[in-house]
Amino acid sequence: QVQLVESGGGLVQVGGSLRLSCAASGRALSSYSMGWFRQAPGKEREFVGFINSSGGTTYYADSVKGRFTISRDDAKNTVYLQMNNLKPEDTAVYYCAAKIWKTGVKTYDYDYWGQGTQVTVSS
Repeated sequence: QVQLVESGGGLVQVGGSLRLSCAASGRALSSYSMGWFRQAPGKEREFVGFINSSGGTTYYADSVKGRFTISRDDAKNTVYLQMNNLKPEDTAVYYCAAKIWKTGVKTYDYDYWGQGTQVTVSS
């Protein structure tokens, strides 16, 4: 079992930045690909991006490409989502998720989920 806990969310103004963290326990993350998803009120959970188990490959949704960056520190068993130039449409609860080895862009691809952290971008 892998337990995931997100942190770092909050209220930020348009154009600002936040860095979310996803800390894992129970298993070493080095064998897992990690994804970030978000869910706005009244909407389905959507893919934001992933990083593969080696950290050599990242992939992002078009809506965040060029503004968001995913990284990982396996020594700390933690994955990060750096969010820059935030927009009101980025407001959502952000979730990290873990998947053994292979990457994926669908929620059902992932086996373990955190509880989420709220990000609110004010204009």
